[in-house]
Amino acid sequence: MTVPANTDSITLLSDRLRAMRAERADVLPETLIAPTGDLADRATNVEATIRLQLLDERIASLELEVDKLRRRPRTDGVVSVGDVVTLDLGDGDETYLVGPVEQAFAGADTVTPLSPLGRAIVGTRVGETVRFDAARATYLRGCPSSG
Repeated sequence: MTVPANTDSITLLSDRLRAMRAERADVLPETLIAPTGDLADRATNVEATIRLQLLDERIASLELEVDKLRRRPRTDGVVSVGDVVTLDLGDGDETYLVGPVEQAFAGADTVTPLSPLGRAIVGTRVGETVRFDAARATYLRGCPSSG
């Protein structure tokens, strides 16, 4: 799957944030069960509490990322985080979204800015040819949504 050219990183991440908040709302009642009963009952409560904590951490991290994207200064004609880019990695044109790994979990083919490929393209002029060691390239292709 390639990313449609009109994909907006902030909208994609905001949608992902809504989905994670909905998942959190579904998990919360499981943590409110009184810690009584047999070991299986208590284990369910502990597992739900851990899931809730992990979701809270991911939600907080994603909120910060969305805020950073909204505040990030843009330079026309220069590849930046949040941009949709078309790359030819040897098999023809493929379209990716430059940004955080959470975009991949939202289903977008993503190049993270700190990966070798991301470091090679972020800050370059649109249309510029960039060469880098493909053996060291680390990029995420759209991952199935997971909780």
